Amino acid sequence: MSVAAYCIFCYRQIGTSGPATKKHLPWNDIRKIAKVTGSLMLGGFVFMTYEVLSLKKLLQIDTQAINQEKLKSCVYVHTTSLNPSEYQEQFSTFDVEDHECALWLLLRRCRSEDKEVRLQAVQDLANNTHWHGYQYSTVAQTCDHRTAIGLARSKDIDLRFFLPPPLPRIKNDYLIGDELRSLLVSLPQTDLDPCVQYFTSLALRESSQILAAQRGGLWCFGGSGLPYCETLSKIPSETVELFCLQALVQHSKVSSHCDKIEAKGGLQLLQRIYQQRKDSAKIQRNIIRIIGNMALDERLHSSIVRAGWVSVLAEAMKSPHVIQSSHASRALANLDRDTVQEKYPDGVYILHPQYRSSQPIRADILFVHGLLGAAFKTWRQQDVDRRLDKKASEGEEDYTQCWPKTWLASDCPALRIISVEYDTHWSDWKAKCPVEAHRKSIAYRSNELLDKLRAAGIGDRPLVWVSHSMGGLLVKKMLVDASKNPEMDKIVNNTRGIIFYSVPHHGSQLAEYSINARYLIFPSVEVKELSKDSPALKELNDDFLSFAKDKKFSVLSFAETLPTHIGSMIKIHVVPLESAKLGIGHLIPVDVNHLNICKPKKKDAFLYQRTLKFIQDVLAQELGD
Repeated sequence: MSVAAYCIFCYRQIGTSGPATKKHLPWNDIRKIAKVTGSLMLGGFVFMTYEVLSLKKLLQIDTQAINQEKLKSCVYVHTTSLNPSEYQEQFSTFDVEDHECALWLLLRRCRSEDKEVRLQAVQDLANNTHWHGYQYSTVAQTCDHRTAIGLARSKDIDLRFFLPPPLPRIKNDYLIGDELRSLLVSLPQTDLDPCVQYFTSLALRESSQILAAQRGGLWCFGGSGLPYCETLSKIPSETVELFCLQALVQHSKVSSHCDKIEAKGGLQLLQRIYQQRKDSAKIQRNIIRIIGNMALDERLHSSIVRAGWVSVLAEAMKSPHVIQSSHASRALANLDRDTVQEKYPDGVYILHPQYRSSQPIRADILFVHGLLGAAFKTWRQQDVDRRLDKKASEGEEDYTQCWPKTWLASDCPALRIISVEYDTHWSDWKAKCPVEAHRKSIAYRSNELLDKLRAAGIGDRPLVWVSHSMGGLLVKKMLVDASKNPEMDKIVNNTRGIIFYSVPHHGSQLAEYSINARYLIFPSVEVKELSKDSPALKELNDDFLSFAKDKKFSVLSFAETLPTHIGSMIKIHVVPLESAKLGIGHLIPVDVNHLNICKPKKKDAFLYQRTLKFIQDVLAQELGD
């Protein structure tokens, strides 16, 4: 209390203390009160000072510990990234050291209109390892959407930079199924792609049977669903969700449907399912695939971030499983408009670089699998019997699930490595779409993939194609089609080389075997196209050779020399040597079977080293710097 206030308080007390007290004190009396009050306050101050000094003598302060803690709070950033005049101007009124201002300065610069400034600020935030826990929380709560996405695409990022997603719990699993079905019903059901419409109706029908069974009784799939019945105790609750999610994947490929999914709270619903189904990689993979498709529309980016997906994707990027991490990488790349110019449609995956990098991209490598293959498993390291191969067993931790992502990215960091995937089955429950037959033709797939590849920027840089089995026929068809379309000229003109792993340029003997055998490897449409000396294959090969010789790009072919076991009864050369001969380039026979021709045993194996040398040779000019 101030002296003046204390005087007024005393004045009021004196004025009301008794009947003999006058209502108005003379000035001399007030002056006496002030003297007494001042003495009291001075005495109180002296007393407090004495107490503080006495307390100080009793305390032993470890100044070394203070200095160590102070050092921990120091933030080490590039000296050129913070202008001294900038923080002196902004923080001149605060009694703090320079390093204590760094966090707020970086956050401020992350919002700069200058792209280079904000990219450097995000990099400084991500690279610093001396932040305190509360500082991570500060960034998580104050950074904008663009900064959060940039942090998520930073290598080895600390997940404390991100707010956890909101997670209201759902006690009953079937409520999730109900919400998913409601979301599907709310989406447009007319003027759809026939296969989208078919799988939506299938998901609704089959999931309704399961939901009814979950509330009591037996359940039984019939017709297009799983051909068996189960008791209530064995019902996999994830089945309902998986059916609906697979249908949602198809809807998410349609931009207008993505708007509906967002408007109906689909992003939040998918978040709850994702968190509750951490034991199901398949469900989580389908959900991230949907998010990646929705991220193609920049109008939905803020909604995706608000729903908590950035932290989920950042965590999934750290997954040791290449499929999970690559799905997350694709979604984040589609969200990151600051450093990624291309967009990655459904089925197009970037294997390298998956994080932001200062390394300039000189060229593209595109991997195209064969039938019943996939964007990742086709390109895994060759499986070996660990019991027979002690060396392999000892080095098991070095096994790669996808050698382009690990080995090739390490040897050629200046490359962008992309792998594509096209469905050989539309769904995990193996149902067949009534109009699926024509979708399996090489011509249909060529047109579909070309559009996706152009959206991903294929053709903007020098390009090398790597293909296995029927994927090589698809590559030839895409190049022939692109040569006839002026809008696709860049793809043809920038092609520097092609690698063919056991590609049946002149058909396969497999088509001559029994129906069971050939259907095991190739569905019916492809079997017809792959028949030995097929007119369609001859026409494709002639068209390809006629323009390939003019373009003079390099070609390397590998041919299998060992038979492939089909079941326990059949051994066959799926692609014999004479069919693997293209007519141009080099042909190298290798002592492996059809499945392992694209799966090197180890990094120093001939298959990989020869592949690497070809890529380095044809891109020598681009990779020479």
